[in-house]
Amino acid sequence: MFGKPMKPLDYITIAVAIIFVAAFMVPKIRENAYWRATVTPLASIIGSGFLVVAPLLGSVAGSYAVFAMAGIVVLAYAIGGVIRFNILQAETLEKKPSAPRGVRTIARFSNMALTIAYVISVAFYIRLLSSFVLSMTPFKVAIYEDWLATSILALIALIGWWRGLKGLEAVETISVSIKLSIIAALIVALFIHNASTGTWTANLIADDVDMWTRIRMLAGMLLVVQGFETSRYIGDGYDAQTRHDTMRLAQISSAMIYVVFVALVVPILVYLPQGKPDETAIISLTGHVAWVLPFLLILAAFMSQLSAAIADTVGAGGLVSEETNMKVSSRTSYPILIAASIALIWLFDIFQVISIASRAFAFYYMMQAGIAFLVAGQKFNGKQKWRHQLWYGFLAIVLALIVLFALPAE
Repeated sequence: MFGKPMKPLDYITIAVAIIFVAAFMVPKIRENAYWRATVTPLASIIGSGFLVVAPLLGSVAGSYAVFAMAGIVVLAYAIGGVIRFNILQAETLEKKPSAPRGVRTIARFSNMALTIAYVISVAFYIRLLSSFVLSMTPFKVAIYEDWLATSILALIALIGWWRGLKGLEAVETISVSIKLSIIAALIVALFIHNASTGTWTANLIADDVDMWTRIRMLAGMLLVVQGFETSRYIGDGYDAQTRHDTMRLAQISSAMIYVVFVALVVPILVYLPQGKPDETAIISLTGHVAWVLPFLLILAAFMSQLSAAIADTVGAGGLVSEETNMKVSSRTSYPILIAASIALIWLFDIFQVISIASRAFAFYYMMQAGIAFLVAGQKFNGKQKWRHQLWYGFLAIVLALIVLFALPAE
C-alpha cells in the first residue's frame, strides 16, 4: 500500500482538505461565537457513527441505503424540533411553580438518563480512540489501551476544570475543523471517482433478515445521528435563541453531509466484506477511490472520537449545573464526570455497556417529547394547542417503541 504512486485524485483530495482546514482556522471563523455554539452539537452528531454508518446501511438496507439515511435524518430533525421547542418554551418553566404538572418530575428523570448516557458515551469514545490508535503499534494490549484512554480523559478533565467551557470548546473546534475538512475531501474524491467511472449506484444485497428485524436495526441507527441535544446544556455560554438556531444549523448541515456521503459511497460498498461491518471497513474501502483516503480517514476517526467525547462532556457538565441550580458549576463538574467515565473503563467492558447508553438516549428523547406535550398544552390554545400536542405525542410514542425494540447500531 505504501509503495503505490500518488495519482491526480490524491493531490486533489489533499488540496481540498488543506483548503478547508485553512478556512476553518481563520480567526474570524474559529473564534466566532455562533460557530462555537454550532460546533458542540455538530461534533456529537458527526461522531463515531459517521464512518460506520454507510457499511451498516449497506448491510441493512442494501441498494436503498441512501433512502434509509434520509429517513433517519428526517426523524432526527423532528426529534431535534422537540429539543428546540423546549429550549425556548420549557427551559425557563422547569424550575418554576407555574410549570405544568409533571414537567419537573419528567425533566429530572430525563436528565438522569442523559447523564448516565453521557458518562458511558465519553468512556466509549475515548476507549475506542485508544484502541484504534494502538492498533497500529506493537502496544495493542488491553491494559495499555485502558491507560491511554485514562490519560486522555484526565487531560480533558484538566482542560475543562482549568479553562471551563471555552477551553473545551477550543479543543473541540480544532478537532471538528480537521474532521469536517477530511469529510469534505472525502466527498469531493467520491464525486470525482463516480463521475470518472460513470457509476452512481450499485446492486447491494441486504442481509437476509426479516422485515421486523430490519426496522429495529434502522431504528437503532437513529442513535448514530444523536448529539444535537448538547445545545440544550451549554446555557452557561449562550442564550436560548442562539442555542436554538445553532442546533438547527448543526442538524441541517450534518443531515446534508450524511445523505450526500451515503449516496456517493454506495458504488464502493460492493467491496464490503461479508460479516458485521466495523469502523475500519469504510477506511479500507476508500482505498479503491484514492490511495491517500485511508490515511486521512484514520485521522478523521481519531478526531471523531475526541470531538464527540468533548461535546458530550460539555453537555453533561451543563446538565449537572442545571440540575443543581448552578450550585455545582460546569467547570467543577467536568472532573467528576470524567472520573466516572474512567471508572467505567476499568470496571466494565465498555463496548458492551454502550448499549445501555443507546437506550438511555432514546429514553431521554421520549421524556423530552413528554415535556413538550405538557408545555404546549399550557402555552397554546385551540387548534395550535392540539396540533402541537398531537405531534409531540406521536413522537413520544415512536421514541417509546425505539426504547423498547431498537437494536443499537454501535
